[in-house]
Amino acid sequence: MRTGLHLVTSGARGVADLIAEAAGIKARGYHSVWANQHPGGWDPIPVLAALPDAPPELATAVVPTYPRHPVVLATEALTTQALTGGRFTLGIGPSHETLMTGQLGLPYDAPARHTREYLEVLRPLLRGEHVKYTGRFFTVDTQLAISAPEPPVLVSALGPRMLEVARELADGTIALWVRPELVADYLVPRLAEKSRVVVMATVSVTTDPDGVRETFAREFAMINELPAYRAVLDRGGLSGAADTVIAGDEEAVAAGLRRFADAGVTDLIINATGDPRERELALDLGVSL
Repeated sequence: MRTGLHLVTSGARGVADLIAEAAGIKARGYHSVWANQHPGGWDPIPVLAALPDAPPELATAVVPTYPRHPVVLATEALTTQALTGGRFTLGIGPSHETLMTGQLGLPYDAPARHTREYLEVLRPLLRGEHVKYTGRFFTVDTQLAISAPEPPVLVSALGPRMLEVARELADGTIALWVRPELVADYLVPRLAEKSRVVVMATVSVTTDPDGVRETFAREFAMINELPAYRAVLDRGGLSGAADTVIAGDEEAVAAGLRRFADAGVTDLIINATGDPRERELALDLGVSL
């Protein structure tokens, strides 16, 4: 199991901060750095392309599909792949209605169907093919005149229909708010044999695991109300996202992280939480797996 770290690209942080953090992630020995499209934050794709010193793999987890046409995203992805020397991995997902419609005013219709059509346009463009496509959401007749190695494409998939899309059209899935049991019993069986299974885990090395979970539950209560997350939490028999936080002493946290490897996770993204000392302990522990 490879390990990586989450790079928060919120607008409150300067680009210099992101560059310094990525260099620190590489210095620790992590395999990858993952950046998401944070509402109001920096665009993760050019941020990853601009990192002068970073781990071997540069990936998005994730870029929402609705605001970006697949031809535009294919162009960005191939450009970034060329600029990074073939180290880019593109993670995409439909995001959530509260963000796409509530903040951007975009219709959030049939996200699984939208993602399927998106990939049916995106993947052949990334391979350099001419795409002539007519669907419910996209009508395309074009080919990109740029050349770069095709980047791997991962899909944020939690529900059965989205996992079907990931199995048929992507190189794997990105999941969060899941425990190892759900990975082994639900996610892995629904994916192709060689699919990447990427999971983001919130981790805290602490003497007060209950307090960490209580704080998390209070500060991130909105997670539990988003339909896609609520569904996967219910599927795992969890009351809320705080139940997925791996917290405790170093031995307990290490054991919790190793369970993901045993469940079939290929890539674990560590999202360290707690005070600065607790975060440092978690970061040191994550790279030692």
